[in-house]
Amino acid sequence: MKNVAILTDTNSGLMPEVAKELGVHLILMPFIINGNQYFEGKDISYKQFFEFLEKGADVSTSQPSMGDMKNAFDNLLKEYDEVVFIPMSSGLSGTCQTASMLAEDYDGRVQVVNNQRISVTMRQSVEDAKALADKGYDAAQIKEILEREKFSSSIYITVQTLKYLKKGGRITPAAAAIGTLLKIKPVLQIQGDKLDSFAKVRGMSQAKQTMLKAVKNDIENRFADFHKDGKIRVHASHTLFDDDPARDEWLSQVKEAFPEYYSGQDPLSMSIACHIGYGSVAVTATGYIPELG
Repeated sequence: MKNVAILTDTNSGLMPEVAKELGVHLILMPFIINGNQYFEGKDISYKQFFEFLEKGADVSTSQPSMGDMKNAFDNLLKEYDEVVFIPMSSGLSGTCQTASMLAEDYDGRVQVVNNQRISVTMRQSVEDAKALADKGYDAAQIKEILEREKFSSSIYITVQTLKYLKKGGRITPAAAAIGTLLKIKPVLQIQGDKLDSFAKVRGMSQAKQTMLKAVKNDIENRFADFHKDGKIRVHASHTLFDDDPARDEWLSQVKEAFPEYYSGQDPLSMSIACHIGYGSVAVTATGYIPELG
């Protein structure tokens, strides 16, 4: 049985202390804020990050340097036989492609997973990979399983403000102005390799109901096989602080809508948060890996 290390980055939403508890390894994602570089989970907290956003700071994401990834691979291979690296979706970042190129120099000992996930569903992939490694699967087998199951997840997101979608060029200034005036809330969807528009509705309450109905539809149709066996996890997600009443309200709504599948809550990663801003909420559904029962 090979000793397999599971490596991911903070786009998964995992922070160093939680990753350590799970027994997985972490690359800290860099952010450029007003020209200065910060590393998620080291130099900047979730609250500090949103303080920068609220003040109108110039915030952009970056990918880990090739040197940081190579160092992570080299250091882990001193202790482990193989490494499985799970970065964010290749459609949302170049990290996956860069890591795959680097992995070619390791004779199969480093396997890079491209299973089109980010944030909460990416974290689930990390936890699944660790469970598979603990059951004796090698790195190539884990990669194959995770990529086979890449479309057995959904994320739906709505935003409190259109400011950051406008700033990121996802909607025009005119559309943002009209949308704000009419209280239009976009519902966005991540299924596969990109962030897409799913619906436009009036008000946050209707946006939340639209997302819950969309997840219910996915469970009954796209995930029918998982649903038949009761093998689905539903998470409430958000860009809200722990002491914000809106957070608890959203968690209650998701739990009430899916009492049999509700698996808890997780904040959305900063890599998503910088594009949608504070006060956004999301709901995710993910099928179980069959090999894990």
